[in-house]
Amino acid sequence: MRLQLPHPLVLLLAAVGIAAMLTWVLPAGAYQRRADPTSGREVVIPGTYTPAEAAPVGIKDAVLSVPRGIVAGADVIVTILFVGGAFALLDATGALARLVGSLVGRTRRPRTVVIVVSIAFAVFGALENMHEEIIALIPVLVVLSQGLGFGAITALAMSVGAAVVGSAFGPTNPFQTGIALRFAELPPLSQPALRFGLFAAAVAVWIAWTLLMTKRDDIRADVRPDSSPAPVARASTRDAILLAIVIVPFIPYVVGVVRYDWGFNELSALFLVAGFAVGLVSGRNLSDTAAAFLKGMEAMLAAALFVGVARAISVVFTDGRVIDTIVHGLATPLAQLPGFAAALMMIPVHALLHVPVPSVSGQAVLTMPIMAPLSDLLGIGRDAAVIAYQTGAGLMDMITPTNGALLAMLLGARVGYGRWLRFALPGALLVAVVGMAGIALAM
Repeated sequence: MRLQLPHPLVLLLAAVGIAAMLTWVLPAGAYQRRADPTSGREVVIPGTYTPAEAAPVGIKDAVLSVPRGIVAGADVIVTILFVGGAFALLDATGALARLVGSLVGRTRRPRTVVIVVSIAFAVFGALENMHEEIIALIPVLVVLSQGLGFGAITALAMSVGAAVVGSAFGPTNPFQTGIALRFAELPPLSQPALRFGLFAAAVAVWIAWTLLMTKRDDIRADVRPDSSPAPVARASTRDAILLAIVIVPFIPYVVGVVRYDWGFNELSALFLVAGFAVGLVSGRNLSDTAAAFLKGMEAMLAAALFVGVARAISVVFTDGRVIDTIVHGLATPLAQLPGFAAALMMIPVHALLHVPVPSVSGQAVLTMPIMAPLSDLLGIGRDAAVIAYQTGAGLMDMITPTNGALLAMLLGARVGYGRWLRFALPGALLVAVVGMAGIALAM
């Protein structure tokens, strides 16, 4: 009998409760921080950890942390609603069904489609850390996967799985590698040949794992008993135009992230325009478009709230003054290990830290000012310390239960967390071997 995990919302609320209880158990402490003039972030000063006055989080504050977390994640939540609304509006026109049907009907190499889609999402991950934006695409990808003869697990693997691997090892990802290199005081593209090689190898390993497991991804597990295939009309030129309207915004967004420091607010604005454009091009008037846009957002509401509830975990740990204690407690034993062993042990340390700190950029700011000087003391190259962070924190984005966006995607694909974990964990461990090889080469 397989273990049946609770609803994702229950899982996240339980994590908030556990975080609150830990603030009563763990000693409070804090590092001194300084303002980084370029990024504007508060950066930890290594060697300054001192005990602080205890600030345990009670029941009232733990409950209040949930709406506070939702407020803190408002920019991401709005993005999920706007992007999801635009794609739901596109789906309501029937264009998606016709386009997917045409693609499936013409391809005779379904595994090639899996490879191409996986590479596309890996590249987007490498360019702009694509993650939450995928939530709205999951229903479409599930339909595509089923049309190819695979199930929902394959849809998740070639989207969120590939994007996480690309994000983790992307040499130009400004939210992971870029921040980690900066706070390790390394050049923006340190050891480019090694980093691009690791990216290619990691993505290749993940795609190979996905293709290997497609044989076990039974489509029958994802099709409801009352569902039956329906004939789909042939796609038209207008269908292609409608699809282009909701894909094109990603192009200026990626450029904006890389060159102009854009964030989720800019992406939301682009999809606000795209959503209305889809409605008008499909033949609706402004009022009908607005109504359909809002209806499309309704389906994404639960997914968006998961992201906000997940933020509450960080709120509780910060209020309880135990985040720095956790970092200090995990990093200190590394100093007692030989160099290469310590470098490898940084991977599980970062993986464990990613549970209470589910933000990869936040974790980089918190840990790299500590791990980089520690690597100097151990005779480890700072590049190795950065790769350990990429491997441990980056890959955890596809398995950590405190990742609200991941749980939202699983909900959209109707895949239980336990079922996804059985697929993703072995694959992530295989990709982690690539990271270990990178650490050895960077030392």
